[in-house]
Amino acid sequence: CTGNGICKCRVCECFPNFTGSACDCSLDTFPCTASNGQICNGRGTCECGTCNCTDPKFQGPTCEMCQTCVGVCAEHKDCVQCRAFDKGEKKETCSQECMHFNMTRVESRDKLPQPGQPDPLSHCKEKDVDDCWFYFTYSVNSNGDANVHVVE
Repeated sequence: CTGNGICKCRVCECFPNFTGSACDCSLDTFPCTASNGQICNGRGTCECGTCNCTDPKFQGPTCEMCQTCVGVCAEHKDCVQCRAFDKGEKKETCSQECMHFNMTRVESRDKLPQPGQPDPLSHCKEKDVDDCWFYFTYSVNSNGDANVHVVE
């Protein structure tokens, strides 16, 4: 019973948190917990303590690796640009497409949230339509709310 149960009459009786004919399947989901706190990053199922990624783009032990995905910064750049500066590719559709995050303006880059907070945080440096750099952070809290801090 792989040390996770007791054999009685050639049948394994598994200890709590184990299942399977040989008690070799852990019901513990901790190994499947991604850095955002979700099981398998919300892109798979936890089977026997291992993620089975259901979204084919994602892989890895917690379905967090995506080789073909656009980075968080590039993905949200146009929405941050239109919300903060009223310009860019999504200027005309900003109110329809770009209201999915809370936005806070800060005076300078040193006022941006810093690593070490509990929510996963991305620091972004992107070019706007006028070829100027702008800076922002993007984070998602445990409730699934997206928060953007952008330097004025």
